[in-house]
Amino acid sequence: MNKRIIAIGGGELKTHQTIAIDEYIAAEAKKKAGDRRACGLFVPTASHDCMPYYNTFHKIYTGLFNIKTDVALINNREIDFERMRLKFEKADFIYVGGGDTVYMIEKWRESGLLTLIGEAYERGVLICGLSAGAICWFEDMYSDSVVEGEYAMHSGLGWIKGKISPHYNERMLDFDQIVLYNKYCAWGLENGSALEIINGIPVKSISAGGRVMFLDATSGELKKTEFSVNL
Repeated sequence: MNKRIIAIGGGELKTHQTIAIDEYIAAEAKKKAGDRRACGLFVPTASHDCMPYYNTFHKIYTGLFNIKTDVALINNREIDFERMRLKFEKADFIYVGGGDTVYMIEKWRESGLLTLIGEAYERGVLICGLSAGAICWFEDMYSDSVVEGEYAMHSGLGWIKGKISPHYNERMLDFDQIVLYNKYCAWGLENGSALEIINGIPVKSISAGGRVMFLDATSGELKKTEFSVNL
């Protein structure tokens, strides 16, 4: 079973800034569902379970794409783990929202939600996410989660090799300097862009107006390549 992640660099759901990417995700979910009505599970942990964020997700995916939605809430509440497991088992795709990435990973580990997400990933459920939900899967991620406005590299879950920054068009200068200074290879996802990864290998970009950039500074000189298919 293929393990798939769609990492979205940024953009506002409610103003349709990622709509071309959302349309692609919806089509893939419907393929998986077949004759059933497809179901998407929204995980808003990074936004501290912000319900208006879920409502926007529901409005887009149900209102525009006729996909049933549900939400996984874990912040400041007792979790019925078996009931939560059923939500994950019914999902044709999981969508992880943006916000505080470091907090999100800590809460997932503390609550056991990471186990359910990992099981879904292993059985081939499409995992999608925007900003925090895009970068958490990588070995290292560029984020201001610890101190707002102070960006630094933080350890991610390590499911995908490499380093990554979301909102690359907004953070380009600082991220480029870090990549060049440390002679890294890294990914920069602009707002309105997404990187699809299958079995740990980046395979394609999806654009809603943004670009996926591959950065290589291993030679001591920073080289940038717009990614569209396998490098």
